[in-house]
Amino acid sequence: MVEWLFSMPVWCVALILGGFCFLCTAIGAFSAFFCQNLNKKYVSILLAFAGGIMIASSFFSLILPALEFCGGVVWKEVVFVVAGFLLGTLFIVLTNILFDKKFDARTKENNARRKSMLISTSITMHNIPEGMAVGVAVGGAIISGDMTMLLATIALGVGIGIQNIPEGASIALALKCQGVKTGKAFLIGVLSGIVEPIFAVIASVLTVYVLGVLPAFLAFSAGAMMLVAVSELLPEALEEHKLLSVIFFAIGFAVMALCDVVL
Repeated sequence: MVEWLFSMPVWCVALILGGFCFLCTAIGAFSAFFCQNLNKKYVSILLAFAGGIMIASSFFSLILPALEFCGGVVWKEVVFVVAGFLLGTLFIVLTNILFDKKFDARTKENNARRKSMLISTSITMHNIPEGMAVGVAVGGAIISGDMTMLLATIALGVGIGIQNIPEGASIALALKCQGVKTGKAFLIGVLSGIVEPIFAVIASVLTVYVLGVLPAFLAFSAGAMMLVAVSELLPEALEEHKLLSVIFFAIGFAVMALCDVVL
């Protein structure tokens, strides 16, 4: 059924799957147009929901695959995953300091801009290793000529794409909750996913070289995204309507976990 893919250049197959993932992110970001006139109650709910999605995605989409790519080698799991995770959190801390200097957080508008940039940065960083994972899988399947591996790769790309729908929604809605205009929130949400086809193509061509550092990239992105969720989204969500925020955090976590595990 998909034998014709073997006749295509490896980068072209990676571009198709990466492009599908990008399209799904855009579909999710489109949700920004359906949420108008948000009051504090709905802001808390949406931020908590987005935080649940981001934390679940950090664990199920990034940390667990990073451990799998280590191939059961304990020292790799420790060095690559733990060090990558810590470097990801450090990256966000330094980015936060940089944004604090760039935007005077004492004003509500600038504080919202700082948070928006942190959110979009962390989600974009998270999409890079996902694109790389697709590219590595495509490269291995096409080079080996194994149909079973190719079908598994297509399933991986489709799964990542479908899970990108709630992720695209989470970034667009979180940005809108911070006061970003609807069109701009949608555009940033869409652009956060453009890195997936780009890095899928790069990784597919450089499969052998990328495979060794992919666990570190995955863990790095997990650390970055988890820190943003814990330090920016959840505290604001819990300022008011704590019970509702906790409930919708759990719902967001469960939705993303199901998407990652089932798909």
